[in-house]
Amino acid sequence: MPPERDFYEILGVRRGASQEEIQRAYRKLARVNHPDVNKDPAAEDRFKEVSEAYSVLSDPATRRRYDAFGPNFRQVPEDVDPEAWARAQGRRTRAGAGAGRAGGGRATGQAGFGEGIDLDDLLEGLFSGRGARGGRAGGGWGPIPGADQEAEIELSVEDAYRGGRHSITVGSRTLRVEIPAGVSEGQRIRLAGQGGRGGDGAPAGDLYLIVRIAPHPRYRVSGRDIHVLLQVTPWEAALGATVAIDTPAGEAKVKVPAGTSSGRRLRLRGRGMPGPQNKAGDLYAEVRIMVPARLSEEERRLFEQLAAVSTFDPRRRR
Repeated sequence: MPPERDFYEILGVRRGASQEEIQRAYRKLARVNHPDVNKDPAAEDRFKEVSEAYSVLSDPATRRRYDAFGPNFRQVPEDVDPEAWARAQGRRTRAGAGAGRAGGGRATGQAGFGEGIDLDDLLEGLFSGRGARGGRAGGGWGPIPGADQEAEIELSVEDAYRGGRHSITVGSRTLRVEIPAGVSEGQRIRLAGQGGRGGDGAPAGDLYLIVRIAPHPRYRVSGRDIHVLLQVTPWEAALGATVAIDTPAGEAKVKVPAGTSSGRRLRLRGRGMPGPQNKAGDLYAEVRIMVPARLSEEERRLFEQLAAVSTFDPRRRR
């Protein structure tokens, strides 16, 4: 029968770890191995192993007993002194080593015990007929907190901008979720108590929604800034104009300075995605000059007139 694994090793924490470190380690491992999330047949066994380790190390009193008595802590009576136990274990180890050197057999008369006193019998008598009071002698799992879970929620740019109530289906459940205005790509929204169910009356875990912003035909979101293409006519770009532009919050006005070329970015401060404490992002309108696909006779005449009188050459080096 393989030796029992150390509970600290199972959770991947040091023996002096704080309760917060132990809880973080458990939540991380339980989330990965929970049977509702991980369909690997071995995941359930790992989840039980992690849960048992957490149930022991998360209780300060039980953890002290585990630190003192090791894997046998459930069988050791409550009134046994940890230091006396450690001394007895050390004597038992030395006695066993002495018996091995003598050619085998059971150790007698070792480590200060009287001649003819069998150490194994003494220890057996010490614990005979006494249960593991205060421990879980039956090996039951006890209350196990539910595991945290994650799910993705995809939002349009407009929905992410405005926020509001949305429905999301997780497994067999449909939840109504309040989305904060101005959520960003990758942001986590915590739904307390909506994760995996706890066992034996323990609380459920939390559900974390990971926000994904869907691609948009007009807007590109970068952090809290929004980028949009602004199409203008040649005369608007040359002469300057104030033109309308669509934003997730509705129509806005943007001033195009005279002499604007394609590719110029015009900044609308604070018109990007909302942020905490009124720290909204900005909206950047990138200018693109458009020309008519077909010219009327009058338009052609005017363009030809412009070409005849203009000395502007965009290809000439300055």
